[in-house]
Amino acid sequence: MNWQEHISTDPKIMFGKPCIKGTRIPVDLIVEKLGYGETIEYLLTAYPTLKKEDVLACLLYAADSVRNEIIYAA
Repeated sequence: MNWQEHISTDPKIMFGKPCIKGTRIPVDLIVEKLGYGETIEYLLTAYPTLKKEDVLACLLYAADSVRNEIIYAA
Protein backbone atom coordinates (compact mmCIF):
# COMPACT_ATOMS: atom_id res chain seq x y z
CA MET A 1 0.00 0.00 0.00
CA ASN A 2 1.15 3.51 -0.78
CA TRP A 3 0.29 5.76 2.17
CA GLN A 4 0.59 8.85 -0.07
CA GLU A 5 -2.72 7.86 -1.65
CA HIS A 6 -4.45 8.28 1.73
CA ILE A 7 -2.50 11.01 3.58
CA SER A 8 -2.04 14.65 2.63
CA THR A 9 -0.84 17.90 4.12
CA ASP A 10 -2.36 21.29 3.41
CA PRO A 11 -1.45 24.45 5.32
CA LYS A 12 -5.15 25.43 5.22
CA ILE A 13 -6.26 22.21 6.94
CA MET A 14 -5.30 21.55 10.57
CA PHE A 15 -2.33 23.94 10.23
CA GLY A 16 -0.64 21.59 7.76
CA LYS A 17 -0.66 18.49 9.97
CA PRO A 18 -0.75 15.25 7.98
CA CYS A 19 -4.41 14.22 7.68
CA ILE A 20 -6.40 11.53 5.99
CA LYS A 21 -7.32 12.89 2.56
CA GLY A 22 -10.73 14.48 2.35
CA THR A 23 -11.01 14.77 6.13
CA ARG A 24 -9.74 16.83 9.04
CA ILE A 25 -8.66 13.68 10.87
CA PRO A 26 -4.95 13.97 11.65
CA VAL A 27 -2.65 10.97 11.38
CA ASP A 28 -1.32 11.45 14.91
CA LEU A 29 -4.84 11.10 16.35
CA ILE A 30 -5.33 7.72 14.68
CA VAL A 31 -1.88 6.44 15.66
CA GLU A 32 -2.37 7.64 19.24
CA LYS A 33 -5.76 5.93 19.55
CA LEU A 34 -4.28 2.68 18.25
CA GLY A 35 -1.44 3.05 20.74
CA TYR A 36 -3.95 3.33 23.57
CA GLY A 37 -5.55 0.08 22.47
CA GLU A 38 -8.45 1.19 20.32
CA THR A 39 -9.22 -1.27 17.53
CA ILE A 40 -9.51 -0.54 13.86
CA GLU A 41 -13.14 -1.61 14.05
CA TYR A 42 -13.78 0.95 16.80
CA LEU A 43 -12.14 3.71 14.75
CA LEU A 44 -14.23 2.82 11.70
CA THR A 45 -17.36 3.12 13.82
CA ALA A 46 -16.27 6.31 15.59
CA TYR A 47 -15.21 7.97 12.32
CA PRO A 48 -17.62 6.73 9.64
CA THR A 49 -15.73 8.42 6.80
CA LEU A 50 -12.64 6.29 7.51
CA LYS A 51 -11.75 3.14 5.64
CA LYS A 52 -9.51 0.39 6.95
CA GLU A 53 -6.92 1.36 4.33
CA ASP A 54 -6.83 4.90 5.78
CA VAL A 55 -5.98 3.57 9.24
CA LEU A 56 -3.29 1.28 7.86
CA ALA A 57 -1.89 4.17 5.83
CA CYS A 58 -1.53 6.14 9.09
CA LEU A 59 0.63 3.36 10.51
CA LEU A 60 2.76 3.22 7.37
CA TYR A 61 3.17 7.01 7.46
CA ALA A 62 4.30 6.77 11.10
CA ALA A 63 6.77 4.00 10.22
CA ASP A 64 8.24 6.08 7.39
CA SER A 65 8.51 9.10 9.67
CA VAL A 66 10.45 7.17 12.29
CA ARG A 67 12.55 5.35 9.72
CA ASN A 68 13.81 8.62 8.30
CA GLU A 69 14.54 10.20 11.67
CA ILE A 70 18.16 11.10 12.31
CA ILE A 71 19.41 10.03 15.73
CA TYR A 72 22.55 11.49 17.21
CA ALA A 73 24.47 9.61 19.89
CA ALA A 74 24.89 11.54 23.11
